[in-house]
Amino acid sequence: MKRIVAGVLAHVDAGKTTLSEGMLYESGEIRQLGRVDHQDAYLDTYELERTRGITIFSKQAVFSFGDTELMLLDTPGHVDFSSEMERTLQVLDYAILVISGTDGVQVHTRTLWRLLEHHGIPTFLFINKMDLPGADQAELLTELQKQLSQGCVDMGQDAESLMESAAMCDEDILGQYLETGEVTEEEILRMIRRRQMFPCYFGSALRLEGVAEFLQGFDRYTLPPKYDDIFGAKVYKIARDPQGRRLTYLKVTGGSLRAKALLSGMDTEGKPWEEKADQLRLYSGVKFQPVDEAPAGSVIAVTGLTRTYPGEGLGAEPSSAQPTLEPVLTYQILLPEGCDPMTALPKFRQLEEEDPQLHIVWNERLREIHVKLMGEVQLEILQHMIRERFDMEVGFGQGNIVYKETIAGPVEGMGHFEPLRHYAEVHLLLEPGPRGSGLRFGSMCSEDVLDRNWQRLILTHLFEKEHVGVLTGSPITDLRITLVAGRAHLKHTEGGDFRQATYRAVRQGLMQANSILLEPWYDYRLELPSENMGRAMHDIEQMHGTFLPPETFGEDTVLLGTAPVSAMRGYQAEVTAYTKGRGKLSCTLRGYEPCHNTAEVVAELSYDPLHDTENTPDSVFCAHGAGFTVRWDQAPGYMHVSSGLQFGEIEPPAPPAPSERERRASAARYRGTMAEDRELEAIFQKTYGPIKDGHFFDTKPVVRERLSDSFRLIDMGEEYLLVDGYNIIFAWEDLKKIAQDNLEVARHTLMDILSNYQGYRKCTLILVFDAYKVHQGMGSVERYHNIHVVYTKEAETADMYIEKTTYALGRHRRVRVATSDGVEQLIILGHGALRVSARAFREEIETAKIEISEIIRRINGV
Repeated sequence: MKRIVAGVLAHVDAGKTTLSEGMLYESGEIRQLGRVDHQDAYLDTYELERTRGITIFSKQAVFSFGDTELMLLDTPGHVDFSSEMERTLQVLDYAILVISGTDGVQVHTRTLWRLLEHHGIPTFLFINKMDLPGADQAELLTELQKQLSQGCVDMGQDAESLMESAAMCDEDILGQYLETGEVTEEEILRMIRRRQMFPCYFGSALRLEGVAEFLQGFDRYTLPPKYDDIFGAKVYKIARDPQGRRLTYLKVTGGSLRAKALLSGMDTEGKPWEEKADQLRLYSGVKFQPVDEAPAGSVIAVTGLTRTYPGEGLGAEPSSAQPTLEPVLTYQILLPEGCDPMTALPKFRQLEEEDPQLHIVWNERLREIHVKLMGEVQLEILQHMIRERFDMEVGFGQGNIVYKETIAGPVEGMGHFEPLRHYAEVHLLLEPGPRGSGLRFGSMCSEDVLDRNWQRLILTHLFEKEHVGVLTGSPITDLRITLVAGRAHLKHTEGGDFRQATYRAVRQGLMQANSILLEPWYDYRLELPSENMGRAMHDIEQMHGTFLPPETFGEDTVLLGTAPVSAMRGYQAEVTAYTKGRGKLSCTLRGYEPCHNTAEVVAELSYDPLHDTENTPDSVFCAHGAGFTVRWDQAPGYMHVSSGLQFGEIEPPAPPAPSERERRASAARYRGTMAEDRELEAIFQKTYGPIKDGHFFDTKPVVRERLSDSFRLIDMGEEYLLVDGYNIIFAWEDLKKIAQDNLEVARHTLMDILSNYQGYRKCTLILVFDAYKVHQGMGSVERYHNIHVVYTKEAETADMYIEKTTYALGRHRRVRVATSDGVEQLIILGHGALRVSARAFREEIETAKIEISEIIRRINGV
């Protein structure tokens, strides 16, 4: 019998737990069918899960059917508990994605799909609630193929149609099918395993319609994984049983694990451990069966291990990367009167251990305990767990957003630490990275300058600390930090010296940089009656959010877009009120983007980087037998080593002198834009500080000399013009009116206008459209006459593409961007590009038309 580990995933209220219940019932594992709304579901074992009707913790059920022993993991569907779901993905052989037939593909569904794709997990789909009004199978299949994958195949078709649909998932198999008229079952199995084909089953889990057929299909079309003989295991969850014993949930990925076996690993602090696996428990619901040996493919809970952590690899299994989802809200935990914080802190650390995305933070200066988490529903669960586990009634302070910081341009950070009989100096290159890239560290320092062992030590110190920015003291992100130079002393340098020098170098670089405050943003889907759409669009605009053109489905309208988490919090209650309960809002964390109200946040947090003694930017030098401190802005003049970095400017080749007519046309084209950019420059400097790396409007590259040829960027070349397509369409009244009737016509009208414009200006023109209408969401670049038209990938907006492109081109070429997006304008300017507002760009277009007409009249002799 083959052993399969499968996880059930879904958007909240799609019927995920109901399907799990139906599978258990159909397999004979349970005799009575439980229901979520009756609070007797087999896998909703936690009291709060039963009362709220949602899954909070992943649960396990083991049952057999056909030739399959299935270890089923039921995961949370609510976005606040996404981290619990994501940890489970790393031990799955297959996934079962449940989609509501009445709701279709939701925002969170697409997030789940991307995570499944990221982890490479073969996926079966069960489209639930097909018994309810409004659930149309043909329309749903088309939606799945459009928004998820063309490989979604209806498994309820007749044999001939099923083979034809399966053949369309692979070119080689399609060719074979056209020749032989057959697709073998083995080929279908392989396509499913390679994520080329995604079997879709339609039914109603509550009525047990289609559940038996789904189980038969799952048994027929799954392949057991192949495991090595060498022992390996992956830890995916830490929990505690009712008696308080620590449980390490893991999947055996190689060999086998016996009770009382000695296991070893490295804890979260990098310290080795060796402990005995006292008991192996095979859980199914709340009950467990002790086993003497767990073969490869088993998912078990182990007692006796005290230093394991989720994502850890044991034996031959490597450890996993950090989860891609992270907490965005922070709250102070208000302890009951008379409770010592130092007594409560270790207890809360147990909860953090069980959920790594629950960050417990001790603020030494304020002597307060803070918690970082995903959302406000998770806050209620945490309060309940603390009451139940520790008999402690806690409250929470006003919630705040978890901000982050990055920089707009490259800087060199220098740190020197030389009190008496100590010595270390470090030079780092800090460069902004793509949005969402996190922190990356590396070295290009020669070993002739600094020994390899010292270089490795510096990189270790970069990794070990959470470095904070200088605007609000928030963690930094999206940076490449590269070691470029350093110096040690043969006699006086100790390991701790480079720790001090490294921390100070990072901090000194941040003090010089133009910092950018980032805040978390949501992707949202707002479904509500059409008569409420005007109110909703006004609200989103007030939140500084964005939205795509509304889509109408009968009497309801769906609005998709993005908005800051800080502004969107609590909006569901407003939607429920003004739609009289008919509106539905779903949000999924999009990632971090520039803050929409930086000045307000900076003023409110009142962070002073110069008085943060734990993160000082100053250096320490030695003279006359004593150490002395040098301020960060004066420290470069005291440094003992030169990195060779020079942030200079290279003049671009001088263009030919323009004619009088060209000068007048150029002035007309730019009328109003420079004044607006001066105003924007004032906002930029007020928010981020003075521009230190040259003039605000220069499009000259930053040059790093004496490093390598890849750092020498001289040729400025031709001009690039990037146009945010939908931003322009909805900013120009004539195109906006066309778009309300037919968006495709508006798009082609803009393409024709820009094609004529490019023929006159002779620049490289790139028109960018968002991904939401792109076939399969794969992204494409097309040539339309003399311009380039870019359709971004799924989940990549036009401003994300433009931000990435201006970052790549802004240091090499003269780049202009036509948009009226305020946040995007700040990013563009930070990358060295020049923005053109939608209004000013329209004036340029009209001026170009006049000039073209004059040329034509002159040619015709009129």
